[in-house]
Formats: sequence, C-alpha cells, structure tokens
Amino acid sequence: MSERPPTVFIDDLAEPKFSPEIVELRSMMADIGATLTLEPDALIAAAVEQTGLDDFGPDDFRQRLDVLTSSLQKEAGLAPEGIVTNFAQLTQLLKNRLLIQDLLTRHPEIDDVEITRPIIICGLPRTGTTHLHNLISADPSLRSLPYWESLEPVLAESERPADGEPDPRLARCKEGLNFINSAMPLFKRMHDMYVDHVHEEIQLLAVDFSTMLFETMAEVPSWRDYYMASDQTPHYEYLKRVLKALTWLRGGTRWVLKSPQHLEQFPVLRATFPDATFVVTHRDPVSICASLATMISYTARLRCTRIDPGMIGHYWAERLETMLRSCVRDRDVLPTDQSIDVRFNEFMADDVAMVERIYALADQPFTPEVRAAMDAFMVEHPRGVHGGLRYDLGQFGLDHDQLRETFRFYTDRFGIQLES
Repeated sequence: MSERPPTVFIDDLAEPKFSPEIVELRSMMADIGATLTLEPDALIAAAVEQTGLDDFGPDDFRQRLDVLTSSLQKEAGLAPEGIVTNFAQLTQLLKNRLLIQDLLTRHPEIDDVEITRPIIICGLPRTGTTHLHNLISADPSLRSLPYWESLEPVLAESERPADGEPDPRLARCKEGLNFINSAMPLFKRMHDMYVDHVHEEIQLLAVDFSTMLFETMAEVPSWRDYYMASDQTPHYEYLKRVLKALTWLRGGTRWVLKSPQHLEQFPVLRATFPDATFVVTHRDPVSICASLATMISYTARLRCTRIDPGMIGHYWAERLETMLRSCVRDRDVLPTDQSIDVRFNEFMADDVAMVERIYALADQPFTPEVRAAMDAFMVEHPRGVHGGLRYDLGQFGLDHDQLRETFRFYTDRFGIQLES
C-alpha cells in the first residue's frame, strides 16, 4: 500500500479558494443560475418536460415543496451557483417521483413485494455508520442501496440499455462525483464516495420531500421547523414502497439500511419496519460536532454567497442535541431482542467481531464466505486512504467544556467513552 497523505487542516472555510478550472466553471454556473428560479411551478414543469410524465401520485408533496423552496429562497443565502445545484437536485427528485409513480402504476404487483427483517443502522455521522454499513453490505446475501441507484432509483423506459450495454445512470453518477472531487478535493477525506458506494435511504425519503437531508444541503430553518413538527409516518411508508419497487427491479431479499435521521424517528421507524434489527451507534458528540461542522462548512462553498462557520457550528451543535435527546427519550421503543447499541471505540477495536454480534442478534448467517467478502472489502477500500483532517472547535466558536456539559445527558445514559 502506498503511503497515505499527511493530515491537513482546512483554513479556508470562510473564504474558499478554488483552482482556476473551478473558478471558470463556477462563473459559467453563475450565468446559468441567473436564468433559473426555485419556484415550485418551474421545478415541476422542468421535471414533466424532461420525463414526459405528469402523474406525481398523491399531491400532498406540493405543500412540502412549497415550504422547502420558500426557505431556500429566503433563508439559504444561495449564490447563483447554489441556485443551479439546488434546481438540478430538486428537479431530479421530482423526476424520480414521476418515474417511481409510473412504474407503480404499470406494475401494481410491486405492492405485493414484502420488505422483511431489514437491518437498520441508526447513528449520527462520524460514529462509524458508513464503515459498518459498507462491511455488512459486502455480504452478497444482503441488499443495499448503491450511490448511483439512490440518485436515480428508476430508469426511464426510453433509456433502458440494450443487453450488454451499461446503465447510463452509472456514467451520470461518475460525472457528478468527478465534479465534487474537483471542486472539493478534501471532501473524500471526510466521506469517500464512489459510484457503487453504499448510500443512505434518506435520499429516497427526499423523493417524498420530507427529510432532514435538506438541512445538510442549505441553511433552511423554516424547513427544519416544518419537518420536525410533522408526523413522518406517511413518508416512511413511502420509503418502504420505494424499497419494494427497487426489490422488484433488481432483486434482493433482506435489506441493510442506514441514516442519522432514524435517531429522532424511532417510533415511526419501528412502526414501519416492526421486524427489523436496529443497530444504534454511539460516539462522543463533542468530537462529532467539530467533524460535522467542518464538513457542512466545506460543502457550503458550492452554494453560498457568504459562509459563516460560527453560525454553522452552533446550528449543528443544537441540532445534534435535539436528535440525541430524541434518541435518549425513545431508545426503549426499540425492542431489546431486536436492537443493539454499538459504541465507536468498541467497534473500532474489532469491527468484524462487532458485525458478528449484530448478525447473531439479527439471525443472519455469518459464514466463512461472508467473512471473506468483508475482508476483501477492507483490502479494496482501506479506511483513511485519502488522508485525514485535523478539526478545531474554535473555528466554529464552540467551547469544548460547554459542549461536554450540554451532552452529558447522552454520554451518561449510554456510557460513551469521552475523547479529548
């Protein structure tokens, strides 16, 4: 293995620096952004035109789209480039909704597909969820969601490739990742993504326009308040229906899922997937604050006219507290014989042994072939291969001791090992 790059510190969060090529590309995007609007009617019209479809299914999503786009326009401080990226992302979600509804209409038998006994990982970012998700997904007997499929769950009939030809979604996904890696070359140190990267079903919840994912894409406090005040049961049912469609399209029996959003939705999650095995990951939230604030601030360079790391840091410290209070309040909703708490230090000490414990609880065979598949994954995708980052709470105006006290309700409840 080649020597890994040295750890670096990101010192341009508030005033990003770009390569000449990205400066030129951003200028072109700004010109395009000046011609676009994030009004719902314009987004819907674009999706209808690009798909040739007009049945979105139940139209209750329109109210949620109205709230989201209003928050984006009034609160997010989007630069013209940010308008371009948000227009593209929201249009794609609407296209996905049209294509999913078209598939369900043409094949009503999809609703007879059963989603049984999924393994669901619930944990904040930076708690080892991605590594755990990838390890379990290496098991060929389980079904997971690759990144390309999360972005475009259903392919238009007009694009269906001939036998032996590649799925066009793969090339589009690779093109998008190339842009991300060029514009934000340090992002892969925080969250390495590739075309077949196992992704979160939160991307599918977004198709129903009700998810905390939108909070990570822009500063949208009005949207956050609307989302948090709404019962998420119908949206998790929509997610389950999409999982049925994907199972029908590409097969699979038992799913492995993962999202931080589940931490604040335990009652809804259990009601939707009553026979699931729930894996709740834990880590010192003070460490998570610095890491997550860095990642959100870093990605803001592609959307905002002005970046305020202090505001971002305080927003996410408060948001994590809200999520963890929900976790503490509702943890006992998850049955003891269907759930396990995974602490970061224990998982990092012996990751495969922890997977074996999870498999035993889930009654999932852990065979020599499964172990070999996980070993092969770790060889092919070694952790930290792109180098690490040094984090500093001071960049965000956050105080270590104050945060330590704020999160004591959580660290004491779950016996979390505190980090320096």
